[in-house]
Amino acid sequence: MFDLEYKGGNTVVFSTKKLSLIVDPKLSLVGLRDMKLKDGVELATENRFSVRDSEAQLIVDQPGEYEVGDFTIRGIAATRHIDTPEQEKLSTMYRIECGDVNVAVLGNIDPKLNDDQLEGIGVVDILIIPVGGGGYTLDATSAATLTRSIEPKAVVPVHYADSGLTYEVPQDQLSTFISELGAPAETMAKYKVKSSTSLPATLTVIELTRS
Repeated sequence: MFDLEYKGGNTVVFSTKKLSLIVDPKLSLVGLRDMKLKDGVELATENRFSVRDSEAQLIVDQPGEYEVGDFTIRGIAATRHIDTPEQEKLSTMYRIECGDVNVAVLGNIDPKLNDDQLEGIGVVDILIIPVGGGGYTLDATSAATLTRSIEPKAVVPVHYADSGLTYEVPQDQLSTFISELGAPAETMAKYKVKSSTSLPATLTVIELTRS
């Protein structure tokens, strides 16, 4: 149905036979080359993570409903981790549907989601969530708590310590999140999702090696 790859930072790539969907493609923020989006779809959880490639098939950087290729996308406004609830919501979470699998991409958000936001995310099979902390993203504890409240079958952690990347602030190790969550972990280069029946029976951490 689709493959999922991790590129560093918050950047993940969904690929089907028809289309590539790239989340937060501005990798220059962590010292790598920005992703190219020719004929692909750009999904930005914040404006500063967008490259706004003129060759992209579609650029999504705000709340709303979108249909493209095999994907149905819902953007939901959220408060950034570094802001207060009273400030304008500058982050966008996404619910991505492909076939019978539902994926939630959270970005650098405050861990306290309200009922409307949780309803917008809905039932989640795969959760993609930053875990590195440092006052910049969710830390291991808050990411684990939010993961348990959403109850996905698989969680793909992103934005954690990586010696090959240059973060604005130090990030915690992925092992800290895995320990905090207390769930089994599987390591792979690419997560091949064939259908909802191919997903783990119980909550599992999918550690994607950066490609």
